[in-house]
Amino acid sequence: MGYLTNNSEKPVIGITLGDFNGIGPEVIIKTLSDSRITKICVPIVYGSVKIFSRYKKLIETSEELHFHQTKNTEGINPKKINIINCWEEDHEINPGKPTAESGQTAYISLSKASEDLFSGKLDAVVTAPINKKNIQSEEFKFPGHTEFFTHKSGVNDSLMLLVSEDLRVGVVTGHIPLSEVKKSLTKERLLSKINVLYKALKNDFGILKPKIALLGLNPHAGEEGLLGKDEIELLTPLIEELKAKGVLIFGPFPADGFFGTKQYKKFDAVLGMYHDQGLIPFKTLAFDSGVNYTSGLPVIRTSPDHGTGYDIAGKNIANESSFREAVFLACDIVKNRKPVTV
Repeated sequence: MGYLTNNSEKPVIGITLGDFNGIGPEVIIKTLSDSRITKICVPIVYGSVKIFSRYKKLIETSEELHFHQTKNTEGINPKKINIINCWEEDHEINPGKPTAESGQTAYISLSKASEDLFSGKLDAVVTAPINKKNIQSEEFKFPGHTEFFTHKSGVNDSLMLLVSEDLRVGVVTGHIPLSEVKKSLTKERLLSKINVLYKALKNDFGILKPKIALLGLNPHAGEEGLLGKDEIELLTPLIEELKAKGVLIFGPFPADGFFGTKQYKKFDAVLGMYHDQGLIPFKTLAFDSGVNYTSGLPVIRTSPDHGTGYDIAGKNIANESSFREAVFLACDIVKNRKPVTV
C-alpha cells in the first residue's frame, strides 16, 4: 500500500472531486487548508487545477492553498497537497447547477482514483459528493459510491456505516425503494450484514468484543406482533441464535425510543433495517461531524455524510467538518489495518 512506498509513514489518501458544481470543491479546499492534514497524511486530489483555482477565488480560507501538480502517484511530494489533473478540457464552473460536464468529470475523477486505490498506490480514498443522476453512463450504472466500490472490490457484500465520535449506524437495506425493504430482509441478508459490521468493528475500529444493537422493522418493534410479526418470526430468533455463538447483539429495539433515550451510547454500533431508519437519526445527531464509511471491502473508502449541496454551492458557507472527519477516519482505519511489525 501507499504508506510503504512514499518514503513517509503517512498514509497516502486519494480525494475525488465529486460534482464540481456542488460543494465538493469548497469543502475540499477548506479541509486541505487545515495544516493538520499534511501532518497526518499525503493527500492527492483527483481533479483539475483550473477548477480549484476558480473556487479558491470564491472561498476565504485562513491559509493560502498551493497544489503540487503531478501526472501520477510516482511524482507526489509527501509534504505537499498533491493534485493530478484528470482531464484536459477547460470546464467552466456553474455552482448550484448540475451539468453533463460536472457529472462526466465526477466519474473520471472517481475512476482514476479507484484505479490507483485498487492497484495499491493509495491507502484510502475519500469521495466528495456526486449527483447520482448526472454521473450515470455506460461506465457508471450504480445507485451510488457504495455500490460502485462494492462491485469493484468483487466482494459478496458490504455495509454503509455512518460514523461519528460516539455513534456508528449501519443499515441492512440501502438505496432501494421503501416498498422493497420487507421482502429484502431475509435471514441470509441479515447475517451477512451483521458479519460485515462485526468484522469492521474489530478490524477497522479496534474493538475486541463489539456490542451491537439491532433495530426492529415495525413501529414499536412490532408491539409483540400487533404491529407486525417480523420481530417475532425473524429478528428475535436470529438474535438468540447469534448470542448462543457468543456474539454480543441485542434487540430488536423500537427505533424511535432507542434514539430518543440515547440508548445508542451503550453500544459500539447500531444496525437499522432500512436507509431512513438509520440515517435520519444519525444526521440529526451528527450531521456536521458524520462520516460515511463503506465497510466490508478490502480497500478503504470514506466520504462526508452530506450530498452535493447545490443550494449553497459557491457561496462560501459550506461546512467542511464532515469532509475533514472523513479524511481523519480514513487515516485511522489505515493505521488499524496496518500489519504490526516486530
